[in-house]
Amino acid sequence: MTKSLDDEGFGRERPNVSALAVPAALGVLLLVIAIFRSMVIIPAGYVGVRDLFGNISDRPLSAGLHLINPLARVHKMSVRTQEIKESANVPSKEGLVLQLEASLLYSLKPEKAAEVYRTIGPVFEEVVVLPQLRSTIRGVTSVYEAKALYTSERELISSEIKKLLAPLLETRGITMENVLLRNIALPPVLGAAIEKKLEAEQQSEQMKFVLEKERREADRKRIEAQGIADFQAIVTRGLNDSFLRWKGIEATKDLANSPNAKIVVIGSGKDGLPIILGDK
Repeated sequence: MTKSLDDEGFGRERPNVSALAVPAALGVLLLVIAIFRSMVIIPAGYVGVRDLFGNISDRPLSAGLHLINPLARVHKMSVRTQEIKESANVPSKEGLVLQLEASLLYSLKPEKAAEVYRTIGPVFEEVVVLPQLRSTIRGVTSVYEAKALYTSERELISSEIKKLLAPLLETRGITMENVLLRNIALPPVLGAAIEKKLEAEQQSEQMKFVLEKERREADRKRIEAQGIADFQAIVTRGLNDSFLRWKGIEATKDLANSPNAKIVVIGSGKDGLPIILGDK
């Protein structure tokens, strides 16, 4: 039986399309995956730290779209201002235990992100920031009396905490922005005693102010009285008979020219001062 040319020749040389399609599809899929793996978007307020099999790049990725090695992983770290709230029992100078609530505002330095990730890790807040905050607060409050936390010295305590804490965090690549002492709770009996003492001190200061005010007022009146006395002494020395007679003559002249004076009688005494009759 004779076979056709198609069966003997062309049929055997025709390639298997389905066999070639699978590798091609896999190649395209791998290419697409590689492209997507090579693209990373860093959101605003973050930096990216590249990790290639444990090798950390020293150049962090800024916010935006980046092309990277598809085998590398990118860890996104926030560089925004963050807040840690701490509530702890702290000692005072008298050995009392106070309950204090504080807030720390801090931020990660963008240029130090890779170093922080390499030496501390992504949870640097729990490893470094919070322990340093607790230690510094306890160290500062232990040299102040409990009442200082209720007075203007509270700001001084906050400033002292910031002064000591800032360089500790700075060396680890973290910027300390502020420390806020939000609330201080004392034992009820001690709190009432301190409030009474502060109230007594305020009343004492108020009394000092009142006494000082009265003293200054007395000095003012004394100076005023002395001035009046000096004035009267000077005037009295100048009131002799000749001066009074001259003033009487001036008064007579003025009264004679007044439209209301109708009768002017010149006295016959030694002074000759006038007598005015009638006011119409």
